[in-house]
Amino acid sequence: MGQPDLVLLVILTLGALGRNPLVTSAAGALLLLRLLGLSRVLPVLEQPAMSLGLILLIVSVLIPFANGQVTVEQTVHSFTRGGIAGYAGLVAGFLAAVLGARGISLLERDPHVIIGLILGTLVGVAFFQGIPVGPLTAAGLAAVLLELFKSLRGGS
Repeated sequence: MGQPDLVLLVILTLGALGRNPLVTSAAGALLLLRLLGLSRVLPVLEQPAMSLGLILLIVSVLIPFANGQVTVEQTVHSFTRGGIAGYAGLVAGFLAAVLGARGISLLERDPHVIIGLILGTLVGVAFFQGIPVGPLTAAGLAAVLLELFKSLRGGS
């Protein structure tokens, strides 16, 4: 078992301990591909897997519109008579999307950051009654924190 396999095994274990089935499943699937000798397909899957994952995520968010659970009237009402909640959701959605984009950039630039994200998720779930959320937004927040640290240290 090589170093990449050990890293995936650690990520799989941390995902399981952190009760994050998405991380656990992803690490398990990649470990299985490696153990079956199919590592050569990983570079081929990398970009399409990211795109497919984002498409599926957007589809899941849009399903309530597609099946009629959320109507145009409800959407308009959330901004006209729903108080500040509709606007808070709008700002939060905007910030999450921007953070997600920054998260993708950080993960492409520094893929080792995922270990800290998983450990942070584990601590948040185990000790602070948190729930495991998307790694892209967490990576985006990490990117913002890194930029803040760099600016506080004088841009070094």
